[in-house]
Amino acid sequence: MTTPPEHSGETLRVNRYRAIPLAELEWSFTASGGPGGQHANTSNTRAEVRFDIASSGAFPPHERDRLIERLGPIVRVAASDERSQYRNRELALERLAKRIADALRVDPPRVATRPTRGSKERRLVDKRLRSETKAARQRPNRDD
Repeated sequence: MTTPPEHSGETLRVNRYRAIPLAELEWSFTASGGPGGQHANTSNTRAEVRFDIASSGAFPPHERDRLIERLGPIVRVAASDERSQYRNRELALERLAKRIADALRVDPPRVATRPTRGSKERRLVDKRLRSETKAARQRPNRDD
């Protein structure tokens, strides 16, 4: 049994700086839907994990506020892709870590730039050529 790099023993690694204690996660297991015959009808292989962001101490206040704003106070992730409950648990943990890491990501602010002289000249040349193309489509004047 190997554990994925996202979690080890006591914590679920979200990114390089943050980890969630596994004790703060709530699990529930139900029967998976879909095909599978008797195995699917008798095994509780669907794994659902819930993480209460609001009451967790794993994140500083500013990150907790960002997570609550983007994901809500409680994050729920389910996995029923595999026949094995163990594998579905692993998938659910991976998905939870990815959702939280994506919500924590802060995009750098966009810095507005001005068009270069070359881009302005190219735009005017293209505009002039387009104007000539359209002018050539018109009927000639009777005076010509």
